[in-house]
Amino acid sequence: MTKRFVMEVYNISTIKDVAKYTGLSIATISKYINGGNVLDENKKIIQEAIEVLDYKRNEMARGLKTNKTMTIGVLLPSLENIFFTSIVSIIEGILQEKGYGTIICDFKEDKELEHTKLEFLINKHVDGIIMVSYSGEKKHIQSLIDKKIPVILLDRMIKGLDCDIVIADNLNASYQAVEELIMRKHKRIGIICGPENTYTADERRKGYIRVHEDYNVDIDEELIKNADYTVVSGYKALIDLWNMDKRPSAVLVTNYEMTIGAIMAVNDLNITIPNQLSLIGFDNIQMARIVRPPLSIVEQPMKEIGETAANLMLKRLSDDYSDFPSTYRLKTKVHIKESVSTNI
Repeated sequence: MTKRFVMEVYNISTIKDVAKYTGLSIATISKYINGGNVLDENKKIIQEAIEVLDYKRNEMARGLKTNKTMTIGVLLPSLENIFFTSIVSIIEGILQEKGYGTIICDFKEDKELEHTKLEFLINKHVDGIIMVSYSGEKKHIQSLIDKKIPVILLDRMIKGLDCDIVIADNLNASYQAVEELIMRKHKRIGIICGPENTYTADERRKGYIRVHEDYNVDIDEELIKNADYTVVSGYKALIDLWNMDKRPSAVLVTNYEMTIGAIMAVNDLNITIPNQLSLIGFDNIQMARIVRPPLSIVEQPMKEIGETAANLMLKRLSDDYSDFPSTYRLKTKVHIKESVSTNI
């Protein structure tokens, strides 16, 4: 009977075909497909039918009935940034397990393109959006929230917007790193920050200033270099710090790409680490093991950020807004290695 039935199946099988194959009701099969509980013996025969018939759920038709597309939009300022791509990989894996696909957009740190890509995702009728905002524009995001389309901000807050957000504790990340240097008797500590008026850069700059104030260490504004989270800018900023008349004895670099650039500058300038300069980088533990001497690193909780964002999105998609808006500020870790010495 099975072979004859399979011979008659067209290229596109429907849920009715699965019902006919199994002898079960469409309601039971639909329940199984959508993650509901069915009897173990029914699970087995339904899964067999799905494989034999090559049944694929028609998400477009399902979307027309449920007003859901089972897709989540992800909007990033750069796909070249390892911090963002690592988080998105975790988010995508969790959402996929729950039957959601993702549409990932890169707006290349262009404020107008950010808006264009956001409109693109809206027009694709995504069920929710996880995004890192570069522009800080709240009008369009607020309109989505008002329509009960879940939006989760990553990495950067937007002032005056009630929205779910998952971020690292950026202020304390730099505070703790610089504190490690101060405790090792460093007084002239350089910092390579991101762009001005960018939330993460501003918070890391605040942490740098606050720890100096708390330990009563004078701040030389010339030691604060604003870069743009790229390799080239990190390279240039480190050279600028090294060319100062009164050089820093230590430098904190506040993202992965700029850390790479700073290390390249150290190599080109033949700076001996840590005898001539103590150095702390950001984000990549694997890189810390490759560099010699081993590089001290501020580690952001990328796995936890991704998991928290994905699970919060699933919670909102289930129409649970009991704790809205939620802010998750996740702790960082400072790993001090041989690239930092005591300044005697």
